[in-house]
Amino acid sequence: MANVKWNEQLIVEQLRDSALRQQAFTLLVEHFKEQLYWQIRRMVMSHDDADDVLQNTFIKAWMGLDGFRGDAKLSTWLFRIANNETLNFLERQRQQYSLDDAAAVGVAARLESDPYFDGDETEHQLQEAVASLPDKQRQVFNLKYFEEMKYEDMSELLGTSVGALKASYHHAVKKISDFFAAAD
Repeated sequence: MANVKWNEQLIVEQLRDSALRQQAFTLLVEHFKEQLYWQIRRMVMSHDDADDVLQNTFIKAWMGLDGFRGDAKLSTWLFRIANNETLNFLERQRQQYSLDDAAAVGVAARLESDPYFDGDETEHQLQEAVASLPDKQRQVFNLKYFEEMKYEDMSELLGTSVGALKASYHHAVKKISDFFAAAD
């Protein structure tokens, strides 16, 4: 299946056809799973949690196929579902463990024992700094810095104005800079 060329219009048509839906959804999962995994992973920091949120994302997408109108691209629709699932997961975690934003740095400390993380000390510090950001700023920073997403695309994905996104990114960069300055 990996050799099949991605054709979004064809996939959308097949998703609407009950006889082809399951096969088309499998192609959709294969096409987007890695991208979505890393979007989620940068927010939740744990491989196992990212896998759980990714699975929930695809379950929600499968269950919501009839509601997909095609107004947005499949990628936008899926990233929005993943975003909502990630934020819901983080909120549940925060409530369960009574975590505040300062405690999020402890989450980044788990990276040291994470077999999927092989970064050097600077990368580890960056992850700690990013983990210390409020969820919205962390999300905007991840999309801009790691995904190199344009503000206009982020605006469509997150339903936030370009100006607000630029401000969030600016504040995130400032906090990360301050984090590194304090570490020196």
